[in-house]
Amino acid sequence: MTSHLVIRRVVLLCGAALLGLHFAVAAFSQAPATPLKVRHFDKVKGYLDPYFVQNWMLFAPDPLADDRGVLARAQCRDGRVTDYHDVTTPYVRKAQESRFFPSRMSRLVSAPMQSINATDPLLDRLREKHKDGKGKVQLMPEEQKAQDNAVRFLARYSLTQMPDACGGDPQRVQVRMYVRELPAWSKRDAPVKPGEDPVQVQDFDWLKADELR
Repeated sequence: MTSHLVIRRVVLLCGAALLGLHFAVAAFSQAPATPLKVRHFDKVKGYLDPYFVQNWMLFAPDPLADDRGVLARAQCRDGRVTDYHDVTTPYVRKAQESRFFPSRMSRLVSAPMQSINATDPLLDRLREKHKDGKGKVQLMPEEQKAQDNAVRFLARYSLTQMPDACGGDPQRVQVRMYVRELPAWSKRDAPVKPGEDPVQVQDFDWLKADELR
């Protein structure tokens, strides 16, 4: 056996071993929780993030039911308020331009948007009969805290996306989140009925820019 064949076999064996180790780690990350998994979870996650993260979306995809986005505006120290800045479109376009190594920023921003109105289904059913005078559901302290943290993250990120607002020295920032309900695939070409607005807008309180930096 020549040295070239030996080297080739060694390379193939090493490659197969590494590939097998990769699949073993990926399978281990999806295994049920055990003391062994808890002990090595950080190491496994550190290896898989960000390009080898495992989830079941490939096998059981959840089609998008809405299109969510963020707008933001700033208030200057002289009281002037800027126009709304489109925060969502730039990072979506950046992610779509690189199919093999897309930017992870879209996930970092979409996660807070999903969590803003995410409540416990059981609590929602229990609170359905106990709304306040305006018909709004009162959040539990933990739910309110999670929503506040999500809004603060979106406001902080929005500031980085409009560095020239107020000459680079804004006093406050306000986040607006919009949700556009997507029609069912069978009704995608149906015209919108008069009086129906598929876009829901939610404005949040003004936040001090100095506290977000």
